[in-house]
Amino acid sequence: MLRKAVRERVQNALESLGLSYHFEIDVPPEGFGDFSTNAALVGAKHAKRSPMELAQQLAEILRKSEIFESVEVAKPGFINFKLSKKAYLNVLKKIIDSEGYPIEKSKRGKIQFEYGSANPTGPYTVGHGRQLVIGDVLSNVFKELGYEVIREMYINDAGRQINLLARSLWVRYNQLLGLSDLEIPEDGYRGEYLIDIAAELVRQIGDVYKNRWDNEIERFFKLYAVQNILKGMKEDLSLLDCSFDVYFSETSLIEDGTVQDVLRILREKGFIYDKDGAVWLKVSQFVEEDDKVLIKRDGSYTYFLTDIAYHFNKYKRGFEKVYDIWGSDHHGHIPRMTAAMKALGIEDGFFNVILHQFVTLKRGNEIVRMSTRAGEFITLRQLIEEVGKDATRYFFAMIDPNTHMVFDLELAKAKSMDNPVYYVQYAHARICSLFEQAKIKSVQFRKGSDLELLTDPSEFAVIRRLDLFEDTLYEVEKTLSPNKLTQYLEALAYDFHSFYTKCLILDPENPSLSNARLNLAYATLLVLRKGLSLLKVSTPERM
Repeated sequence: MLRKAVRERVQNALESLGLSYHFEIDVPPEGFGDFSTNAALVGAKHAKRSPMELAQQLAEILRKSEIFESVEVAKPGFINFKLSKKAYLNVLKKIIDSEGYPIEKSKRGKIQFEYGSANPTGPYTVGHGRQLVIGDVLSNVFKELGYEVIREMYINDAGRQINLLARSLWVRYNQLLGLSDLEIPEDGYRGEYLIDIAAELVRQIGDVYKNRWDNEIERFFKLYAVQNILKGMKEDLSLLDCSFDVYFSETSLIEDGTVQDVLRILREKGFIYDKDGAVWLKVSQFVEEDDKVLIKRDGSYTYFLTDIAYHFNKYKRGFEKVYDIWGSDHHGHIPRMTAAMKALGIEDGFFNVILHQFVTLKRGNEIVRMSTRAGEFITLRQLIEEVGKDATRYFFAMIDPNTHMVFDLELAKAKSMDNPVYYVQYAHARICSLFEQAKIKSVQFRKGSDLELLTDPSEFAVIRRLDLFEDTLYEVEKTLSPNKLTQYLEALAYDFHSFYTKCLILDPENPSLSNARLNLAYATLLVLRKGLSLLKVSTPERM
């Protein structure tokens, strides 16, 4: 709230001097005020005077505003602001009156987040879990800021990997029927989950397909495997408290003619050609990368082609921007997709990719070894069952997507202040306990009153942090990093715990000051609830 107020006053001061340009409002290092601006530094050339001279002129105007306690100029031209007590108490009052943080929502366009789009060839892994949480939290934050958000999962139910899955399931099915000499294909899927699916199939149909294999049977095993694995994936999503607005099938793009439409458009534009029995896209015409195959010599479509068709479909659905969340091993796919968007005439900025690094599990001092194809891995479901939904979501959200993550299983389960999610939830529970104690001690809570009695620095540290909540959400939007929100919540919990330790909150001998401090605790409760709700982490009242 206050950053916006400071920006408006700096903008008005510039306009009074006949100036208008972009500048920043930042939180300076401790000891330099509450906010600072580089307006004089970037505007000196516009004003045709030195940065210090312009800064002094702007400071003189800004000192007349009631929201500032002080306005100071620092070399080489920064302006530092310390805000008035009244300005901070107004923030506190607005939070309390609104029963939450009053974020000004304006219609900001229709966007899509596509994530969790794993091949339906096995259960979700912990790596998929990280992607799911990143996408879900970003969707929540963007929606909170006024976007129309569609969450979508792309089901890769076509291509070679599905053929391998079908054959792998058929082998497991036949092994259960006594044909032990059959072997899973070299690049097939060996996980125990296929044995479970095969056992269920034997119960349903018996030995109908024992030692029989043709195109029709292959289609049956494809469909049965995909449907059963998707069912399990959706159960995992429910455990993680994730849901999608759209489940989109890759196969549908082939069946509804979208792939053929894309091929026709690209050929009419002159961006595809035939060579060595294959069909190629002129990727090199748009980016510094070799041309890529769209249709192989055997007539089968590459994943690249169906992915182009999928994004063409997204564009036709009217999204202003789409955000694909991929594992970092897919980074090489970005340039060719960028080229494809350009070839289709889709404007820059429509297609966006958020990459996340891998996840390593640590138990004690040991790293848990995992191999998806060999079937040796801890599933997302097993992780949730071990550490709980709250810890799973919070831990996946709290690390920058660009950073390799070591998920400490023992820390995630710890009921201690060293566990970040416990630390934040404990602040919430502590506030709930305060209100229970207030009733026992007959300390009355009068919402929004006596705020002027707050004077302790630890109290204003909490108010300053509360004010930064909206800024944090915009920082999440700007950086596409949910960890900005977890960092904020941990800082708010720290400020509250410090205030709780330093100040006597419930004092029956001083009911007015007690009420003021209960109001501060209540505002903190509201913001903690809002922040944790965006993470879809629970807010326990007792711990």
